[in-house]
Amino acid sequence: MSPFPIQEMALPLALGGQDLIGQARTGTGKTYAFGIAMLQSIGKPRKNRKKPRGLVVVPTRELAVQVSEDLVTAAGKLGSRVLTVYGGRAYEPQVEALKAGVDVVVGTPGRLLDLVKQKHLDLSQVTSLVLDEADRMLDLGFLPDVERIFSLVPAERQTMLFSATMPGEIVALSRKYLNRPTHIRAEHESGEGEATPQVRQLVWRAHRMDKIEIVARLLQARGRGLTMVFCETKRACDMVAEQLDTRGFAVAAVHGDLGQGQREQALRAFRNGKIDVLVATDVAARGIDIDDVTHVVNYDCPTDDKTYVHRIGRTGRAGRTGIAVTFVEWEELTRWKMINNMLGLAFAEPEETYSTSPHVYAELDIPEGTKGVLPHASRSRAGLSAERIEDLGETGRVRGRGGRRRDDRERERDREREQRPARTPRQRRRLRGGKELEETAPVETSEVELVDAKAEETPAIFSPDEVKAAATEPRRTRTRRGAATSAIEQALAGAPDSPDAQETPVAQAPAAEAPAAEAPAAEAPVAQAPVAQAPVAQAPVAQAPVAQAPAPVAAEEAAPAARATRSRRSAVKAAEPASAAPAMPVAEQAPAPAVPDRREPVVQPQVQPQAEPEPSFLAPPPPAPVRREPERIIPPSPFTVIFQSPDLATDDDDIAPSAASERKQQRRQARGGGGNRRRAG
Repeated sequence: MSPFPIQEMALPLALGGQDLIGQARTGTGKTYAFGIAMLQSIGKPRKNRKKPRGLVVVPTRELAVQVSEDLVTAAGKLGSRVLTVYGGRAYEPQVEALKAGVDVVVGTPGRLLDLVKQKHLDLSQVTSLVLDEADRMLDLGFLPDVERIFSLVPAERQTMLFSATMPGEIVALSRKYLNRPTHIRAEHESGEGEATPQVRQLVWRAHRMDKIEIVARLLQARGRGLTMVFCETKRACDMVAEQLDTRGFAVAAVHGDLGQGQREQALRAFRNGKIDVLVATDVAARGIDIDDVTHVVNYDCPTDDKTYVHRIGRTGRAGRTGIAVTFVEWEELTRWKMINNMLGLAFAEPEETYSTSPHVYAELDIPEGTKGVLPHASRSRAGLSAERIEDLGETGRVRGRGGRRRDDRERERDREREQRPARTPRQRRRLRGGKELEETAPVETSEVELVDAKAEETPAIFSPDEVKAAATEPRRTRTRRGAATSAIEQALAGAPDSPDAQETPVAQAPAAEAPAAEAPAAEAPVAQAPVAQAPVAQAPVAQAPVAQAPAPVAAEEAAPAARATRSRRSAVKAAEPASAAPAMPVAEQAPAPAVPDRREPVVQPQVQPQAEPEPSFLAPPPPAPVRREPERIIPPSPFTVIFQSPDLATDDDDIAPSAASERKQQRRQARGGGGNRRRAG
């Protein structure tokens, strides 16, 4: 049989003006079977002819572009004017072409009806009407629009329907719009919808997470040309395209969520060989004729047998051969068995397959050791970005996830880096305490900081004057020395036993008490000084060896003790015994019995807490107080407490009447309550 049987069978009848229902495999030249007859019946264009004489209705935009190109090629000698109208493009160029005059209009139902509604398109002179992919056009989705188009064209016309699959119910429906049609089937006796015999079919049961790995290795088979991968959803289409692009393949996606410019850009790049993998939904499964498509992959199992036939029909066209691989997941086995039975295939139980299965390499002729990433040496395609996006004046926004590929993003980043201004050198400023330093200011070095850190660790020698000067000096940062300064300030302000506070009462006490005691002036300081300092002499500090030494010796020993302190606060605390030391020998010369009795309440006040010296940093820390935990109250048993509901009843409470007594009381009240009155009388 000839590779173009539909043309040989349909052309004689179509040229005779008869209505046809043509059915043939994909890739057998159905477009020329009706196109040549339509152009021949219309004849050469005329200047006074503005309205179209031929109309071709197709389901998809991509198919409209392809049919228009074929008709332009067929009408090369006649010079017929062919116009393509479909959604996604601007209205103005199409309206201008219609005003200039056209002979054949090829379009989708939606845009055709829009132009008719706007009164730019007049179908009243159409003599030849063709429905390409008629089973899809007469489906429930397009049927209302197709019926409106049939109502707009004249009743006296030639109508032709062509498709690769033509179910019986579609044939019965089509007879409603055709006049005594002739049904032509250029098929073998094996049955309707038979797949192209030039296509070698492989059906594998694969896991969802491993399918992308199998596809990546399939794309590296020997002798592979252009490849189409079909997915069920738009989201899956974007995911597969992105995964293959990451693995180094020149890939593009085509589905309904993309703008028309992006869809046509991807198809042009695929036809021109700039990309070799096209991932698409079923929008590209019908009528797309591209040379050198060697492999078709059904990434998702088709929904029915007709979809399967149209998908694998993208390869093995016009007498060529091809390979079709179908992945079936475990939950899709029932659907696949129905498709297998309808088409009479031998894949009722697909073989379980993984990316490492040996039969994958053997069936597809994949070199051994091939992995799922394309080597850099094999990345020779220009990519999708090499194809220019045509400005179509799209009516909608450019949609789609992942519309830009990786090379587009890299070029855009490089362009931004080139346009970015030169970076100015950073100017550093030196600050101290929030204020900017001058350039000539000395800079602290690490040696100075080390010396300061070391000085804090060693014992310091400070005099009382230096302590007062350091307390008033502002500090830049808070350190251990700064913390000691604040403690010294508090000690100097409120300590009662500081050197300044002790000198004043010792000097003034003899003068105040001299007349009362009537003692000589030379003995006044000796006799009365111990009165004010008696508590200090009797403190526990008096038991130390320092208390029994003379005053000059005690003063000399107190000075080295002050020099041995580590901070200003310890220096002040060490100076306290030195001021009290001169009173100790005086107290020994004037014992307590020499004091008059009237002085006893004043001489011995209870000020023992002030006599205790405050511990210094050199003294060992006191032991931590023992914390006593409160006693735990543990009941003897959790079941010892027994709750008893209180008895609210008393002896004076009346017993509740029964239902019988209540009914008896009601009957008595209904009679008038006479019995009660008699009893009461």
